[in-house]
Amino acid sequence: MKLSAAVPAVVDNNSTDILAVANSPILWACAIGVFLVIVLQSLIYMKAAKTAAPHIGMSQEDVSTSFKAGAISALGPSLAVVLVAIALLTVFGTPTVLVRIDLIGSVSYETAAAAIAAKSAGAELGGPTYTQAVFGLALAAMSLGGAMWMIATLILTPLLKRGDSALRKVNPAVMTVVPGAAMIAAFMVLGIGELPKSALHIVAFASSAVIMTLLMLLARWLQASWIKEWALGIAILLSLAITYFAGRI
Repeated sequence: MKLSAAVPAVVDNNSTDILAVANSPILWACAIGVFLVIVLQSLIYMKAAKTAAPHIGMSQEDVSTSFKAGAISALGPSLAVVLVAIALLTVFGTPTVLVRIDLIGSVSYETAAAAIAAKSAGAELGGPTYTQAVFGLALAAMSLGGAMWMIATLILTPLLKRGDSALRKVNPAVMTVVPGAAMIAAFMVLGIGELPKSALHIVAFASSAVIMTLLMLLARWLQASWIKEWALGIAILLSLAITYFAGRI
């Protein structure tokens, strides 16, 4: 594909017709390429998990259950991302939203990075001063920020692995507690940070916590593993419904 055929015939840096460049073929090609890489990575990891499972005492049934639970658990958080992504289509265009919002980045980070980039150029994201040139600047800011995340992960992961090995030598039980504690702390920080925003945020937080606790207790009482698989998705949907009706009161 020639570059001249991949970009719009007329590019005006002062034009506010963002979609003319945001939906260009070259951006679509990049988006499709990212999708293909992620699909390939997922297949490789799934195959590796199945290969390693017997060596750590996991049956293939356990592996299948884990895959199913992961897929179901991803549905709930994905709904929120999809809703925000639809709202941002007119601001960033479909290819950018698919890659930066849906696959790689965080909605809050990407929109904040784009807004800061636009403000640095004296423009407002999605406003009358949001030109094609500002869109390019915002896209660069989002992409470079995401790249730094991946570079930091590439550098820090080996260092953290050494720390993991050192702690296991001192006390193997420590590393059975630390990952779970870190995960709980991360979600608690994210959740608590939303509480001051409004009463509805408190309702969503509290209701989802109560529903998740009840589902876990119900799963243990009935000894039904399928409830654990669906618990996160059910908790998210029910808490959203409760929050919606609470907002109508």
